[in-house]
Amino acid sequence: MLLSLVYFLQCVFLYSASARLAGNKRARRELIPLASAIGFATLAMAITPGPERAHTYATANMREPGVALFYLAAGLYLVYGLVLALWWTSRYIQVSNEPLRTGLRLVAAALTAMVLMGSLREILTVMRWADGSVPASLIAGAKLLLDLAIPLFVAGILYPAATTRWMTGRLWAHRRRMYRRLTPLWTALHEAFPEDSLHRTPTGGWRDALRVRGIHRRYYRRAIECRDGLVRISPYLAELEAPTESSAALPPGRAAVHLRQALAAYAAGAPVPGRAIAVALPGGNDLDDDVRQLVALSDALRTYQEGTGCTP
Repeated sequence: MLLSLVYFLQCVFLYSASARLAGNKRARRELIPLASAIGFATLAMAITPGPERAHTYATANMREPGVALFYLAAGLYLVYGLVLALWWTSRYIQVSNEPLRTGLRLVAAALTAMVLMGSLREILTVMRWADGSVPASLIAGAKLLLDLAIPLFVAGILYPAATTRWMTGRLWAHRRRMYRRLTPLWTALHEAFPEDSLHRTPTGGWRDALRVRGIHRRYYRRAIECRDGLVRISPYLAELEAPTESSAALPPGRAAVHLRQALAAYAAGAPVPGRAIAVALPGGNDLDDDVRQLVALSDALRTYQEGTGCTP
């Protein structure tokens, strides 16, 4: 099972770095050393006397040919497979972006420790087979290296996914917060222009609210509806301001003060003025920057309403 695990670890990189046909061909070719190692390990176990099979590596009798062959065959393939995985990991580090790069660095560090541990155990196996004296501290040190490498390897595998989920969660929380801060502005504009609502198709109701993507959809919709409403009310806001340059945006504080009067004029059926004014003008071209300006206006509107004790 351990040898097969290392083989499948190689396959992860083979299929990631190669076309499907090339990956299949290389994966089939890598079955040869795997089958050889399993065959030698099985043969070694078959020729090993029963009483000698119950020992761990630290207490195994390496003078027994079957025991030595078992550890040499299995260990050699482990080192081979881990070296290939380390080589592919090192290549991917150079072309990866964060957070995958950090995760691969942790994996590379773990694989390096595993290769060193496997190589050391192969040397110790040969020494014990030749009836050499091997300090117990060396065997314990090799095991300690493996005990540290395994959790480091798992951490490296999980790190990119965990970091991505963390960043996704932060984005979700940020957009949920912005969505709520847009409520005063959206409510005022929606009451005046209900026909501009993008909520034309049925959704899953509370199920949609619980979905991670649900907040992103509502965030986009609310931002677009607020912007559409401001475009329509902009001429009425311009009537309440002295003529300015067309590129100058109305500051959020003054826009909040005039918005209630402009909406009242629209509701009363006042004709659409011939001049418009920029409101909550974003500094960039992305939606998030647009939302920041809309939120600033919405916050100013909330402050104005709380100060005057009125609602739009």
